[in-house]
Amino acid sequence: MAKILCVLYDDPVDGYPTTYARDGLPNIDHYPGGQTLPTPKGTDFTPGQLLGSVSGELGLRSFLESQGHTLVVTSDKDRDGSVFDQELADADVVISQPFWPAYLTAERIAKAPNLKLAITAGIGSDHVDLDAAIANNITVAEVTYCNSISVAEHVAMMILSLVRNYLPSNQIVLKGGWNIADCVARSYDLEGMHVGTVAAGRIGLAVLRRLHPFDVHLHYTDRHRLPREIEEELNLTFHESTAAMVPHCDVVTVNAPLHPETEGMFNDDLIATMKRGAYLINTARAKIADRDAVVRALESGHLAGYAGDVWFPQPAPADHPWRTMPHHGMTPHISGSSLSAQARYAAGTREILESWLDGTPIRDEYLIVDGGHLAGVGAHSYSVNK
Repeated sequence: MAKILCVLYDDPVDGYPTTYARDGLPNIDHYPGGQTLPTPKGTDFTPGQLLGSVSGELGLRSFLESQGHTLVVTSDKDRDGSVFDQELADADVVISQPFWPAYLTAERIAKAPNLKLAITAGIGSDHVDLDAAIANNITVAEVTYCNSISVAEHVAMMILSLVRNYLPSNQIVLKGGWNIADCVARSYDLEGMHVGTVAAGRIGLAVLRRLHPFDVHLHYTDRHRLPREIEEELNLTFHESTAAMVPHCDVVTVNAPLHPETEGMFNDDLIATMKRGAYLINTARAKIADRDAVVRALESGHLAGYAGDVWFPQPAPADHPWRTMPHHGMTPHISGSSLSAQARYAAGTREILESWLDGTPIRDEYLIVDGGHLAGVGAHSYSVNK
């Protein structure tokens, strides 16, 4: 029998909800491009419920315990002697979300001799040391596409919020004010702007599709060029590199995975080549942007705004400078954890577990590392140091 260690974020401050704002979710029967949604043999949850917190348990407990497996769920992962560290020693499977990552470092993997499978309930497995996973023959899998549209919608929201100066204007109302000039002194139309995405994979392309109706000029860079018909459909301009693209853009959105080639990409030098008054949106991974370089660019006025939901470390400490820097639109890491997305990645997590427990192949598009090397989608999206 297997021991599954699941690290999820804390329940709401007021307790696990008994009612919800809506009665259900719209029916989505496929992903763009024809990929099927997760297809587990069964589920033990109601879509639209809070599944990503500790009491939600990703809807896994009855499924696992009915087969004699052990499920341990905790949010305690970062302190010395955390529940995560204590339970990891004999865990066969670790599950965590990008929004509340359980960092599987090489040191932790070395202390987990039974570990065979690391599942990301969501997209983005950079919290796992992939080199160490490869060296220790640990399979790494994530629920590809489960929350790509969720993140793309969040990106579109953040772009509009910054460009239209929505957040400060809302604060004026909340504080009882009504000074229209203060609201509009930093408010612009998105129409006609040049918007570029760093990476045009599932999320990046979804962002481009959602922005196209705003009559903007769309740019992208990616290691894999999009098909010509998509470039023509969206009137896209392709650039060979991020450095070549960003000087042309009023808005840049980062939709690339974190790996050695992207870590620290948006540093002082690259940001200096961006237009004065440009906006930078990062819902990918915080370490793609140099933390202090972003602060300096906002304080100097070179960047007009920065928004995102990714931080390092996560959760962000109270004194993290991105909490107080000017003209930001930061949120906690929530873009891919809507209730809609949770239903999909909970189902996908169960599908991966069913395959692994049955000894059948995990869907290729879910794989990041398998058999001691990058595999599946990981072979196209990630790089390693070795």
